[in-house]
Amino acid sequence: MKTRITELLGIQYPIIQGGMAWVADYHLAVAVSEAGGLGIIGAGGAPAKFVQEQVRKAREMTDKPIGVNIMLMNPEADGIAEVAAREGVEVVTTGAGNPAKYAAMWKEAGIRVVPVVASVAMAKMMERAGADAIIAEGMESGGHIGSTTTMALVPQVVDAVKIPVIAAGGIADGRGLAASLMLGAEAVQIGTRFVVAAESMVHENYKKKILAAKDIDSEVTGLSHGHPVRQIRNQMTREYLKLEKEGAGFEQLEQMTLGALRKAVVDGDTVHGSLMAGQIAGLVNKEQSCKEIIEDIMRQGKALLGERN
Repeated sequence: MKTRITELLGIQYPIIQGGMAWVADYHLAVAVSEAGGLGIIGAGGAPAKFVQEQVRKAREMTDKPIGVNIMLMNPEADGIAEVAAREGVEVVTTGAGNPAKYAAMWKEAGIRVVPVVASVAMAKMMERAGADAIIAEGMESGGHIGSTTTMALVPQVVDAVKIPVIAAGGIADGRGLAASLMLGAEAVQIGTRFVVAAESMVHENYKKKILAAKDIDSEVTGLSHGHPVRQIRNQMTREYLKLEKEGAGFEQLEQMTLGALRKAVVDGDTVHGSLMAGQIAGLVNKEQSCKEIIEDIMRQGKALLGERN
C-alpha cells in the first residue's frame, strides 16, 4: 500500500508507532520498523544522552528507518534535536511547541520533520515552518490531547495543507486505517495498541489494564489548567478530578502526577500511576507481536479498501 507517506519515510506500510514517553523505547521502535512500519523512540522528558543511547541501540538492531519524538518543552530539547541530526535518524516527530528553529539543521541532516498538531491553525503554521508532513491527532488519543475529534480534525487539516497528513487518535485496526485514508490521510499513527505489543517493555500490570478496558474506562484530567491528559481511570484520576472540581491550583495538581507515568510503565502501579491510553483501548483485547499487529491492520484495511495484493 503506497502513499506519499510511505514514499517520503521509506516504509512498507502506512503505519507509524506513536512516540510515547517512557513506553516507546528502542525495543518497540525496532520491532515496528522491522515489521514494515515506522518505529519511533519517545524522548519525553529524558536527557539527550539517554536518547542518544536509545538511537544507537536501535541502529545496532535494524537498518530500517527509525524516528525520534521530541517534546519541545523538554529542557534538553536543544540537545535532543542535535542528537537526532548527529545520529542520522530518518524522521523526527514533535509535540508541545514549534520546531522551526531546528528545521535547517534537520533538513541538512536529511531528516523528515513531522509535527503533531491538534488544530488546523497549527497545521498551517507547521507547513509554513517547513514540515514535511503533519500528524493530525484527535482528542480520542491517550496522553496529552487537544479538543477536536479525529473524525472532524483530519479532513479539515487535509483540506488546509498541501503536505501529506497522518491521522492519529482512536485508531487501532484496519477499519481505523481505512476510515483515515477515506478522510484524506495517507497514514495512521497508533499508540495504545502498541503499548500492549509483545515487544513493549511496559509493566504487565499496565498492559493488563489496557486489555481489560471498556469503551468508557478512560477520562481526561487537567482541563482546568489547559493541559488535558487522557488516561484509564484509577484512584489517582478520581482524586485528581475531585481536586480539580474543588478548584485546586496548578501546582497542587502537578505535584499529584509528578512521576506518575513512570510509576505505571516501570513500577506497574495501577493505583497511583498514570495509565495513559486512548478511547480505543476497549478494542484492544490481546497481546501480539508488532509484526502480527501490523499484518492484522493491513489485512483488514486492504480488504475494506478493495485491495487484494
